Amino acid sequence: MSAESSPAVDRPGDSAVRIRLAEPGDVPDLHRLICALAEYEKEPDAVVAVPDDLTRVMFGDHPSVFGHVVEEDGRVVGMALWFLNYSTWTGRNGLYLEDLFIEPEHRGRGFGRDLLITLARLAIERGYSRFEWTVLDWNTPSLDFYRSLGAFAMDEWTVQRVDDHALAALAALPLGSEPPL
Repeated sequence: MSAESSPAVDRPGDSAVRIRLAEPGDVPDLHRLICALAEYEKEPDAVVAVPDDLTRVMFGDHPSVFGHVVEEDGRVVGMALWFLNYSTWTGRNGLYLEDLFIEPEHRGRGFGRDLLITLARLAIERGYSRFEWTVLDWNTPSLDFYRSLGAFAMDEWTVQRVDDHALAALAALPLGSEPPL
C-alpha cells in the first residue's frame, strides 16, 4: 500500500485537521489509542501488543495491517486500523475495520464519520466488495452511530474464536491419519 493511493485529506473548513495514512512515527500514538480503546471496552489488561508488534505488522516487509489517523494541530487524536479479508461468494477482497477510536475529548466533531467515509472510499476505489467490523452489543452510542451511516447487523452470524489455550489445544489435535501429538 503506498501513500499515493491514500493521500492525506484536510477537512474542509478545518485546515488544522487531517486524515492521513498512518506512518511509522505514529506507532506510539496508535499504541496509546489502542490502550485507550481497551479501557473504554472494559478490557484494560487485554492489550498485550507492544509498539514493536505494530511496527512489524504495519511497516515490516509484508504489511498485513493498515491504518489511518486523524491529526489535529500535528497531534494524532483518532485512528482506524484495518486489514483485508476475502469473500469466496463475491470473489473479491473486503476491508475489515479492526479498531476505530477517537479520543473522548475529540468526539462529536465528525472525526469517526470522516474515517469511515475515507475507508469506504478506499474500498470503492479498490473494488472491495465489503466493509465490515464488529461492535460490542452494549455499545449503544457506537451502534446508533453506525446505523446512522447505513451499517446493518448480521444478526444470523455470530463471531467464533479460539485463542490462548484453546488455540494451542486445537492445533495439537491430530489430523485424520496422523498419530496423536
